[in-house]
Amino acid sequence: MTDRFEPEHLDAWRRDGGVSIHNFFTPEEVTAVQADFAAVFGKEGADEGLDKKHAGMVGRFHPTQFKGVAPVPIACSPALNLIGVHPALIAFAKQALNTDKVHVYQCQAWAKFTGESDYDQPFHCDYVNHTLTTPSEDAAANSITILCYFSDVTEAHGPAHFVTRPDSLKVTTPDGTLTRDPETFTAIQQGLLDYERSTAAPAGSVFPYAIDVWHRGTNLTAPKGHRYALMTCFKTAGNEAVGFHAWAFHHTQPWSVIFDHATPEQLECFGVQPPGHPFWTEETLRRAQTRYPGWDLSPWRNALTAKAA
Repeated sequence: MTDRFEPEHLDAWRRDGGVSIHNFFTPEEVTAVQADFAAVFGKEGADEGLDKKHAGMVGRFHPTQFKGVAPVPIACSPALNLIGVHPALIAFAKQALNTDKVHVYQCQAWAKFTGESDYDQPFHCDYVNHTLTTPSEDAAANSITILCYFSDVTEAHGPAHFVTRPDSLKVTTPDGTLTRDPETFTAIQQGLLDYERSTAAPAGSVFPYAIDVWHRGTNLTAPKGHRYALMTCFKTAGNEAVGFHAWAFHHTQPWSVIFDHATPEQLECFGVQPPGHPFWTEETLRRAQTRYPGWDLSPWRNALTAKAA
C-alpha cells in the first residue's frame, strides 16, 4: 500500500516536519467517508463567517472551535470509523517512525462549518497535550499526526497553516510555545506569519505532521461552507511517553463497528493483541466473542490451533 506516497514525502516530513500529499485516498473511499460525515454532522454552514474579533492577534483557542470533534468509534458505517487506520496510513506511519509496529493513540473526526465559530488559532505545537515532557531529538521517538481532508479545502474552508522546521528556527525554538510572556508570545506569532504555508488541498488529501511543528487553524469564510477532516495520530508501539486517548475509557461507544470490520493489523493499532500473541487462549477467545459477537476471530483461532499443533 505504499503506492500512495513517495520517498520524497517521507524525506519532506523528516526535514520540514510536515508535508501535503494530494489525492491520497481514492474517490470511492472519499465518497463513502463523506456520506458518514454528512449523516453525523450535517453539510451546510451559515451564509457568512464570523467577524474577526482578535485585532492584533492571529487568534485564540475557545471551546466552540472543537464543537464538531468526535473520537472514533462513531455511530455510522465502517468507512469513517476505519479510515484512520487505512493500510496506506499505517505504512506511512511505520516508515516515518522507522518501526514495524505502531499504535493509534488519537483518532477523531472534526467537522467545521462557516459561522459556527471563529476558527482562527494562534500558532502552536501539539506536543504540549501529547506528552508530559518535550519532543525527542529523535523524530522516530515522537509521533506522527495525519490530518486527512474529506471535503475540498480552499483558503475559504479553514485549511491548517504550518511553518516548516527550518523556517520556524528563524523565529523561535519549539519550547517557545510554552512561553508565559505575552510580548514574546505575540512576537513569535507575528514572526511565524511571514513563513506560514497552507495545507489547502482537494478532498482525499492528507497532511502528515510532527508534534514539534508550529501550525494553526484558520477560519471558514466560504458561504454555507464546511470542512470535513479526520486526525489520526500514530506512535511506536510501547512508547509510553506519548499518549492522548485511553480507548477503553470510551467503552460505551459502538466499538463493534470497528471490531466487526477491521483487519488484525488495524485492530493492533488500537492495542488489540495480534493473532499468535500469548494473550490469546481458548478462554480469552470465548470471552472476546461474547463481547463482540460479530467479530471474526478466525485468524486468532487459527493461530492458536497452529501453536498447539
